[in-house]
Amino acid sequence: MLMNRPITLFTGQWADLPLEVVCQKAKLFGYDGLELACWGDHFEVDKADEAYCKKKKETLEKYGLKVFSISNHLVGQAVSDRIDERHKSILPEYVWGDGDPEGVRQRATQEMIKTGEAAARLGVNIINGFTGSPIWHLLYSFPPVPKAMITNGFNDFANRWKPILDAYHDLGVRFALEVHPTEIAFDIASTKMALTAINHHPAFGFNFDPSHLGYQGVDYLGFIRQFGDRIFHVHMKDVAWSDVPVEAGVFGGHTEFGDPRRYWDFRSLGHGQIRFKEIIRALNQIGYSGPLSVEWEDPGMDRNYGAKESLEYVRNINFPTSEIKFDSAFEDKK
Repeated sequence: MLMNRPITLFTGQWADLPLEVVCQKAKLFGYDGLELACWGDHFEVDKADEAYCKKKKETLEKYGLKVFSISNHLVGQAVSDRIDERHKSILPEYVWGDGDPEGVRQRATQEMIKTGEAAARLGVNIINGFTGSPIWHLLYSFPPVPKAMITNGFNDFANRWKPILDAYHDLGVRFALEVHPTEIAFDIASTKMALTAINHHPAFGFNFDPSHLGYQGVDYLGFIRQFGDRIFHVHMKDVAWSDVPVEAGVFGGHTEFGDPRRYWDFRSLGHGQIRFKEIIRALNQIGYSGPLSVEWEDPGMDRNYGAKESLEYVRNINFPTSEIKFDSAFEDKK
């Protein structure tokens, strides 16, 4: 039987609130811990010396909460992305600097290495995040995209991330990419290519989030089975998609989340179409015993209501695997 997987709340969607307020809410809801976002005041990499990390742990302990991972999606995005004015709003000022694209990428690289160092001081060994992608803009192949452009893009990703991954390996921490549109890996095929590009680096794996795969038509259960040894962390997030034609398809039609014309949108757990009971079975099969982290997003629901309801939903389906075959009682023991 697997250990009882802890259920945590990702604080990224709560970063407008001070960490202590989020802790109060998480305790009231009944969560086991938090997945700390590296923005807001939840976990500030540039301040994360020993004293800072000690204080963060004391705050969590005050509310009976644990931390199993931290997440630096926003800075990670800038490491191998095509940098433009959009990035200014998501990056710390000291990473953005003067906005020169190569300078931003280099500062983001150093910040991600410092994130690994800070994680080690905090006592966690998983850093979740994004990688960015130099070739996402080439997704639809017209004008026709030469294969060399794709190969060069994956090589650029690998060259930029290898120093980070090497540092993480030395620190005893690992990076878990959230496979997601706009990242170097966004489905099963591109995930295989990313692993090949970084030569299956031992510090590189995945933060499994089925919501980003489901609406694309990607086999998210197959993803678990194909990359089971690389799933370092799990996000529990639901999504719904339409079964009739709509105005804005898979690419969103430049609409905002919550627009009823969209083909898909994120939903609070249990309100979408992701088959979470089958996900739990697949996680049991690969022996995953880490956190199930609720990343709550639903443009049509109050987040306090949704976070509490989501926790109850996950607790109800977080069943352990069996240690015996169900029909073993019929075997002749003589």
